[in-house]
Amino acid sequence: MTTIKTTATSGPRSLMPALNKFKYEHLIAGLSGGVVSTLILHPLDLIKIRFAVNDGVTKTAPQYTGLRNALFEIMKVEGVRGLYRGVTPNVLGSGCSWGFYFFFYNNIKSWIQGGNSKKSLGPTLHMLAAANAGVFTLLITNPIWVVKTRLCLQYNNDVGLSESKRYSGMLDALGKIYRTEGVRGLYKGLVPGMFGVSHGAIQFMTYEEMKNRYNVLRKMPIDSKLTTAEYMMFAAISKLIAAASTYPYQVIRARLQDQHTDYRGTWHCVRQTWRGEGWRGFYKGLGVNLTRVVPATVITFVVYEHMSHFLR
Repeated sequence: MTTIKTTATSGPRSLMPALNKFKYEHLIAGLSGGVVSTLILHPLDLIKIRFAVNDGVTKTAPQYTGLRNALFEIMKVEGVRGLYRGVTPNVLGSGCSWGFYFFFYNNIKSWIQGGNSKKSLGPTLHMLAAANAGVFTLLITNPIWVVKTRLCLQYNNDVGLSESKRYSGMLDALGKIYRTEGVRGLYKGLVPGMFGVSHGAIQFMTYEEMKNRYNVLRKMPIDSKLTTAEYMMFAAISKLIAAASTYPYQVIRARLQDQHTDYRGTWHCVRQTWRGEGWRGFYKGLGVNLTRVVPATVITFVVYEHMSHFLR
């Protein structure tokens, strides 16, 4: 009887130390930051996507002269609801992406540090941890981004678009894409998305290094809590550097996911963009993107940092 009791209780208990090693507070904090920033700034994300896919050839795509013009035109033609097309998958995608990214990143970083949060990793190991976190996160969330992109690219004048490419919502889009295009349809844009992992790696490496060096200058442990203004400054600088250096992959990814145009693959999309628009084509929507992502990142990181410290 004694032997049976010991065997029965040792299994679940033996799992507890392993589960306790995972830092779930980073998942909750990252998810919270992603949801808050997305709800506030979704209209700018929608406009950025519409700018990115506007190759000058697709006649059904509306033509905008700038951010202000785009806002007014969308509201005039589609109403306020038009500015929030695709908001459900965007909130879900951003929440999950930030949550999983912070979760994977901090657990990988903790593993490299051997559990010592005061040990500095340096730029290379920070980039390695961030790159691995980015790959894991992308594999989980890519189908959500395909749906978000397609919902954002539904226009009121899409009369020539087949019924299989018109979506009434997130679940309808997921079902139709899977039925008509299979799993490959849900993973369109994965290849440029993998290149985009460098975006997160550069951003997190820059952010972490700035925080660490600032704390060293203050003669404080590198994991010391900063002020809200300091988090905002480091998040904004790191995002500007990452966005400016890796933006072209977002244009290619959006175009591959666009239901109005069919490309044979990533390289075909790159060649067509270069041939038709030159280098400027790879930076369409950059201004709108920076207007959106910098405040979005600041909001996300501030919410994340305060929430994670609170949960710890």
